[in-house]
Parts: sequence; C-alpha cells; structure tokens
Amino acid sequence: MTANHRAARRAWCTQHVRWQRQQWAQVLFTDESRFCLEPADGRIRVWRRSGERFSEGAVLERHRFGGGSVIVWGGISTRLRTPLYHVLGNLTGVRYQNEILQPLVVPALQAIGPRAILQDDNAPPHRSAAVNTFIQQARVNRMLWPANSPDLNPIEHMWDELCRRVQQHHPPPANLGQLLQWLQQEWNGVPRPFICNLIHSMRQQCVEYLAHNGGHTRY
Repeated sequence: MTANHRAARRAWCTQHVRWQRQQWAQVLFTDESRFCLEPADGRIRVWRRSGERFSEGAVLERHRFGGGSVIVWGGISTRLRTPLYHVLGNLTGVRYQNEILQPLVVPALQAIGPRAILQDDNAPPHRSAAVNTFIQQARVNRMLWPANSPDLNPIEHMWDELCRRVQQHHPPPANLGQLLQWLQQEWNGVPRPFICNLIHSMRQQCVEYLAHNGGHTRY
C-alpha cells in the first residue's frame, strides 16, 4: 500500500466516521468475488480467491485438472440484498451496465429509497466511460471509493461467510454448476441480522482505520 493509498483511505474514513446508522442504511455495498473448486489431497475443496476477479486467467471457468472457478457479483444493504449474479467470461463496462447496473442495481437503489447510494470499487469495468455516462443519466448517487481498499467494504465479510457456509456442505460440490447453485442458495440464506451487523460496524471500522493511519486492521 502506497502513501497515497493510505492518505486516500484516511480521508475517506475521516469523511464517514461520524455517519450514523441511518446514513449507512442508504448504502448498497457491491462487489465481485471468485470462488474456486479444486482437487486437493484426493478431495474437492471450495475456497475464495480474493483480489483476482479480473486478473489474466481469472475468467477461465475450468482448469485443466478438473477444478475451476466461478465469479459472482452481489450487493447488500441493511434493507435488502440483490440476487447473486453469475458473471460469465470477461466483465466489460458495457456488460456491467447491461447485466448488473440496469437490472439489479437500479431496482435495488429504488427499493432502498430516494437517498440511496451505490458503492462500487474502481475496477476498470466499473469506471468505463459508458458506465460513467449511464450513472449520470440514471441519476445514481455513487460513493467515492479509495483505490485498493477492498477491506473497507463490509461485503468482504459476506463473501467469507458465504464460503464458510458452502464449505459446510458434505459431500462438497461435484462440479461448478453445483458450486454456483449452493453459492446462490447460501447467499439467500445468510440471516439479515448478520448483514446488518456488518454494515452497522462501519463507523467503528472507520475509527480503527484512522487509528492505524489508514493501514489494515483486524477488520
């Protein structure tokens, strides 16, 4: 993490540290995550690979040794969760607009209310010219987000919980189709209080990051 990254994170936390719960309740936190299905020691295991959503090779759905991975997108707020969407292939800005923003994000923001805020990170598909134009035309209120800060996003803990819940299935998923089915099933099964607690912790999270000068914390 560079000094500029830490400075941007400090600025973001300073701006939001005094937010109350009703303000955080207006935010739809979104992200993509990659879940892997791989043989290990003669057994199949499920795990989550963080930070490689759009890296080279990450869009390959199946590995030569019989495992593979799926990339999913989702959004959470204290009031609702979006459907868990399976991202097939390379996510471009146009696809992000047509497959995620229009059918999933905009209705969710409308359901949250007139002061709803979209949080998405600075991944290239999210910040393409086409997407920025759509955001303006649709009058979406978008939260500024510091670069290289997935740990600030409470949905990271949702992904971890989702992975834990799928790992509890015995036997493990036999193929990528079953992995996706169980991811979607468990996504819908995560209790709402769990999600609310993640988002309600944002104020304390800002306090912790400021105490660590914008660096990583236990969160």
